[in-house]
Order: sequence, then structure tokens, then C-alpha cells
Amino acid sequence: MAVVFKKPKALTDMSMHYCPGCTHGIIHRLVAEAIDELDIEGRTVGVAPVGCSVMAYDYFACDMVEAAHGRAPAVATGLKRACPDNIIFTYQGDGDLAAIGMCETVHAATRGENITVIFVNNAIYGMTGGQMAPTSLPGQVTQTSPYGRDINTAGYPIRVCEMLATLDGVALAQRVTVDSVRNVNIAKKAIKKAFENQVKGLGYSIVEIISSCPTNWGLSPNEALEWMRNNMLPYYPLGVYKDISEGGEKK
Repeated sequence: MAVVFKKPKALTDMSMHYCPGCTHGIIHRLVAEAIDELDIEGRTVGVAPVGCSVMAYDYFACDMVEAAHGRAPAVATGLKRACPDNIIFTYQGDGDLAAIGMCETVHAATRGENITVIFVNNAIYGMTGGQMAPTSLPGQVTQTSPYGRDINTAGYPIRVCEMLATLDGVALAQRVTVDSVRNVNIAKKAIKKAFENQVKGLGYSIVEIISSCPTNWGLSPNEALEWMRNNMLPYYPLGVYKDISEGGEKK
């Protein structure tokens, strides 16, 4: 019998702890498939964050390092500079990357560190109970903004891809989502390209994945995907914000 689908080798057999309807599992699979297809598992090191994916080290079969909250880009920088032949990726949420870790994110990007960043944006702090995140939308109700995010006091949400695309060290900045088969396929190509860029030495690559959080949004999985499409995607448009790979070497 022909095998049309199987679990990637770069994923372990450990059952994932994520909430029903959360897309972390899909994104983990896409990262693992990219590692498998590029045949780089033996030299890949992932950096796990603090957040919902804090236990990513249990799920990826490659070597993993746990970083302090927000410090994944700094840890990844040290790993890549110490072992330049290794493939280094971080897997981060919006609280980890865009709040406490924004400094590390911006400076790793502007230095052009040759790493791959997987950034999951669900517009809320997931693990700690649903507080407002730097990416929470204007008017979005969270545990710490019960009347909705007030831009007059909390400011505007951060559009990470648009911001990082202005930095010379960035090779790829692309925003995707995984709410449909078509979008899953686009996301997979983006993630694979981000790893390919590192293999080629092109510099810092980030793939932002717009995700849902049914538990903290108080919605069913299907309702959460619809809310994401109607509210998040207009504010965070999908697309490629920077891609130097077509031009070959980094300038």
C-alpha cells in the first residue's frame, strides 16, 4: 500500500499538550517536514521559548535548548557563532518574541544573524491565562484589557514583519497562516525557505504565523479561526515583506 502521509522523522512520538483547536501542532509538523526534506536533522538545534510551546523540546527530535523568557535569539546567536555549521532555529510566541524579547529580536535581525525564527502570533498571552500581548488588536478584550485594548494608553499592536523588513540584516520576513489547506501549503514553503536561507548563509529569516487561541479567546476552534480571519488578517496582512533569496547573495 502506498504511503501518502506519515509523521515527520523530526517529530518525536510524544503526545502534544496543546489545547484543542490550537495550531501549534500544525506548525510543529511543518517545521519538522522542512527539516526532513532538507536532511538537516543531525545538525539542527532548536531553541524553545517560554510560553505555550515551552515544552517544544519534547516534540522535536533534533537537539533542543531551553531559553529564558524572550532570550531565544540571544541563545540562538551564541549557538550559531559557536557552531556555524549547525542549523539553528527559534520557535517563539508573541509574548516571548515581541514583548520581553523584542530587544533580542531586533538586534539579532539587524546584525543579520544567520538563524531561522518561527514566530507564532495569536494576539494574546496563551500560557499565563490570556493577558493582553503586544500584538493584541485595538479593542480586543483580554484578561488585562476587559474593556478592550485602548490604544490611547496601551498603544498600537506591533507589526513585527513590517518592522523587521526595514533592517538590512533580514533576508526573509514573511507572514502566513495555517487555517486552510492552501495556507498550510504556503506556510510550509515559507518555513522551508527560511531554513534554506540559513543553509545558504543569507542571514536572518523570520516566518510569522498568524494563529488562533480558542481557549483564551473563549471560542470554539471553528469560531476562533473565523475570528482570526475577520479580525487578525485585516490588521496583519499575509504576504512577503522582504525576500533577498531571489537575488542570491546578501548585499
